[in-house]
Amino acid sequence: MQATYFKYQLQFKQASGTSRGVLTYKDTWFIQLEQNYVKGIGECGMFKGLSIDDRADFETKLAWTCENIDLGLEVLLAALIEFPSIQFGLEMALLSLQHTNPFELFPSDFTKGKDSISINGLIWMGDKSFMKQQIKDKLSAGFSCIKLKIGAIDFDKELELIKSIRTEFDAQTIEIRVDANGAFKPDEALEKLKRLSDYNLHSIEQPIQQGQFHEMAQLCADTPLPIALDEELIGVFSVTNKALLLQTIKPQYIILKPTLVGGFKGSQEWIDLAESNNIGWWVTSALESNIGLNAIAQWTYTLQSKLPQGLGTGGLFTNNIQAPLVVDSGQLFYDLKTKWNLKF
Repeated sequence: MQATYFKYQLQFKQASGTSRGVLTYKDTWFIQLEQNYVKGIGECGMFKGLSIDDRADFETKLAWTCENIDLGLEVLLAALIEFPSIQFGLEMALLSLQHTNPFELFPSDFTKGKDSISINGLIWMGDKSFMKQQIKDKLSAGFSCIKLKIGAIDFDKELELIKSIRTEFDAQTIEIRVDANGAFKPDEALEKLKRLSDYNLHSIEQPIQQGQFHEMAQLCADTPLPIALDEELIGVFSVTNKALLLQTIKPQYIILKPTLVGGFKGSQEWIDLAESNNIGWWVTSALESNIGLNAIAQWTYTLQSKLPQGLGTGGLFTNNIQAPLVVDSGQLFYDLKTKWNLKF
């Protein structure tokens, strides 16, 4: 088997605000495999400033993976434990290699175009008018669940935005999730959660920064609003430590980003532990290209979750790889009329 990799820079259609600043582009890497004239591809979507494998030796480890591809998946996954995005790209590429259609990794009614995945509409951080316009666009596009990234502008203005939605749409009509990306200080978080809870929100992601286990556990115990852990899961590698984290913090939900938590294998470990502790979960992409999003979506469909998933990021880039993934009325579809435009 031969393995190579290459880097690709995704360009945002418009600058996208997060708690880590404004993004205009996103680097990603692809692993290509070839065996007996059959090819496979996977994406290592390391996220600078967020991924645990945002390290100086990232590309060195990626090159090492390609050079040692014949060691096999199990050995390589163990050796790549501190490089979750490479683990995921490797899993993806090997699955791609095993299928007649290199882009159909998990054949199902979803990939046959017979079923869809419910997703949330993502509202990016920005000034009040920009966020309000995004909300209008998502609602007119038929979304019944929206996710607002908060923590970038004045909190009272963010509350006004949420109130304006609730004035028109009740919780049965529109489900609202908010994502603070760790923006709240521990000593102010509970009061802010109480104010947010007045508007019948579904949940809040990562209200305080990760690594504050005692504070987060206390917040999850006292919160009037369900808390979902996101960044908190990054860099927790062993099943023992994953179980300890969930049993210590006792969140209401966890959010799985396969690129950040070790691909399908790492995500499934979190799901199994969450379910054994009566903790809810859903899956979210992490600004991968359509190669990575395709793999995440197909896998997510097999899990048959009833909650809206966070898989609506495919349309953010000007130079994304054309794929059959289509969003319509808050659902992600696999449109068999649309072809992949990637030659590899």
